[in-house]
Amino acid sequence: MSRHDLSAWSRALSATLPLIALGTPARAIKTYANSTAGRAWSAARTQVAAAASLTILLATATPAVADLKMCNSTSSRIGVSVGYQDDKGWATEGWWTISPQTCEPLLKGALPSQFIYIHAVDYDRGGEWAGANQMCTDDKSFVIRGVDECDKRGYKRSGFFEVNTGDAKEWTIRLTDPEPGSSKKE
Repeated sequence: MSRHDLSAWSRALSATLPLIALGTPARAIKTYANSTAGRAWSAARTQVAAAASLTILLATATPAVADLKMCNSTSSRIGVSVGYQDDKGWATEGWWTISPQTCEPLLKGALPSQFIYIHAVDYDRGGEWAGANQMCTDDKSFVIRGVDECDKRGYKRSGFFEVNTGDAKEWTIRLTDPEPGSSKKE
């Protein structure tokens, strides 16, 4: 708000308060609202409201949070499951479907541990990205606690590859098409 606008707002406020305090009839106040001072008051009120809204928006804006993200740099849709160890023990979660050439968050917030484990499947051409770390998965959306006795608990046992994130609070993993002549299995 410029100094000129603030001055007009101040004059308009000074002129309006006595009208309201004296119990001026609504018709007189309406006439005042259509006057130059009334329009200045209205414009100033709008600017003050906008400035207040912007201040509230900036004060309540949440900072960006760290996430574990997966980028699918292939030409196929992929399904992804993730394994990790947190303060409650081992967990696996899945399935996220990620379209070709896109990125999606898998876990929101700070990473649960230094080591993250990934198992992914190529929905369109077959194959998988897997590793030697055996953890539990399911055919449908799942959150599974524990990595032992998957079969006895009615789950599948799948191989996950390990990602060492060091002490990072966020991490992005990028899956790519295999080189010709190689397989997706690690």
